[in-house]
Amino acid sequence: MPLFRWLSLRQLLTVPYVVLVLMLSLLLGSLSYQAGRTAVDNLSEQLLSETVGRISQAVEKHVFGSGAVLEMAFPRGVTAPRRLADEVDSLRTRFWLATSVHRELNNYAYYGDEQGHFLGVWRDGEDDAQMRLRTASEGPRTVWKFKGIHGALHEPEVEQRVFEPRQRPWYQAASRASTETWTSIYIDFRTTELVATRARRVLTSSGQLGGVVATDVSLHHLSAFVQALPLSRNGIAFVVEPDGNLIATSRGDYLRRGPDGRPERLPASASGDRLLAVSYAAALKLRHSSGEAEEGREWQGTRSARIDGPDGESVQLAQARIRDNAGLDWLIVVAVPRHDFLKAVTDNTVQTVLLGLLASGGVVGVGLLSLGVVSRDLRKLAVAARQVGEGRYDTPLNIQRRDEIGDLAQSFSAMKRRLATDRLTGLASREVMLRRIEDRITQQRRQGDAQPFGVLFMDVNGFKAVNDQHGHDTGDKVLSELAGRMRETLREHDLIARWAGDEFVVLLDNVQGDDDMRAVVHKLTEAFSLPLSCLPEGHSTSVGMAIGTASFPADGGDAPTLIRRADQSMYTAKHRTR
Repeated sequence: MPLFRWLSLRQLLTVPYVVLVLMLSLLLGSLSYQAGRTAVDNLSEQLLSETVGRISQAVEKHVFGSGAVLEMAFPRGVTAPRRLADEVDSLRTRFWLATSVHRELNNYAYYGDEQGHFLGVWRDGEDDAQMRLRTASEGPRTVWKFKGIHGALHEPEVEQRVFEPRQRPWYQAASRASTETWTSIYIDFRTTELVATRARRVLTSSGQLGGVVATDVSLHHLSAFVQALPLSRNGIAFVVEPDGNLIATSRGDYLRRGPDGRPERLPASASGDRLLAVSYAAALKLRHSSGEAEEGREWQGTRSARIDGPDGESVQLAQARIRDNAGLDWLIVVAVPRHDFLKAVTDNTVQTVLLGLLASGGVVGVGLLSLGVVSRDLRKLAVAARQVGEGRYDTPLNIQRRDEIGDLAQSFSAMKRRLATDRLTGLASREVMLRRIEDRITQQRRQGDAQPFGVLFMDVNGFKAVNDQHGHDTGDKVLSELAGRMRETLREHDLIARWAGDEFVVLLDNVQGDDDMRAVVHKLTEAFSLPLSCLPEGHSTSVGMAIGTASFPADGGDAPTLIRRADQSMYTAKHRTR
């Protein structure tokens, strides 16, 4: 064929093999993509269901525990006090114990009766609390502060506004309900957080309504939990009430500003997040299409579906309904665009094709000894390149050849040396220092190495003045001279790196506590205090060095943290000397 006339012998021997390998790679990549897509569809449904389950558990922790609070505050069977003023001490003790059950979530338990009397215990902390009391049928409440369950009441303060418990929504809702009930979620305007109230009526000995006991549940922790969920970059999770108002969402807001500037509840359908709004509409449609909304039907477990996203992309959706015997009815929805799951499959397919390209070289090498030798050395270069990409510059490259591959190996070795070394001072580069510190930390953790080490961060004082007065060429000579002093002062196994500009970082291996660190700092300070020899004739001066220290593991468990702590220490030392 005319095409072969233009190919060299080496090309003629390799091209057919390469074509075969590429075709095989494409076939394997296609099969891998199809199999991966099927597996991802199954796994994504399971993953979303597990995420919905985690939110359900969080709801149980944040909300359902309020029933135990009410039970401890007013156990079932205990009748309403005939006269609240006579039961203040016992009620205060019970309410203290009740608010200890889930103090972070239910820190307020209170009771109001048919005479308009009120008693509530608000926990400000583990030992600090306040009792809000009204023993008259009208007028404001008195707030008493106390410490501990039986602490003395002190610092009474009469509230400015009149508090009438019988007119509060929690009292009216519970007085009409035969069982425990939830009031509508409302906004605490002091914290702009959502709060729900669970209440239960308390009967007199004759079976009549005597009062209502209630507890507030802050939904701040539930919102924080949902926001911290490890979802994909484009995924979203949210909790919503039957009326469509948001309770929590993993991104964006669940409140908005009303016309008067005050915060108000945000309906899911009005959310600016298009995926949230579309997912909520799809969840409602799935609920109604299944007949779940019909009276008497119960929805158990989690449901999954695939819907069309706001831009027409496929979205995997899972939802669950949370209900209790007090009337709570919330909907949990998790939605993740399908391409988030398939990204790993797509990347794997691309990697398969790329590996096929690399494998073509190996196939050629099987038949041709010369190409095999070349491939072996090329693989060494590839490994070395990967190690350089990981920040390892000290691995030797043993390739002894006198051809193009040898030239390439020498050029690569020279490149490694340039990357590992600061061109001006001959010190280690920034990347080498970071890698060496991380390796030292890994060594200590894996092998139980008990030898401590420290990090110094140094900044030349007055370096800008040297540059301004003598020029940048002289400044470069100053940095080189200082680098030489550091090499002469420190031990051979201590690593010195130029960090940036006139900043240097030193890894001190095997330093025994702060005394050793201070001794090294003192030696360096003395070395830097000597006059500079590189300045033009007739100019003799010295530059100082601000030095900050950090030690592992006391000041950090990774390289960036140690260096940041040493940098902060350096700035403290610099400002101290000014």
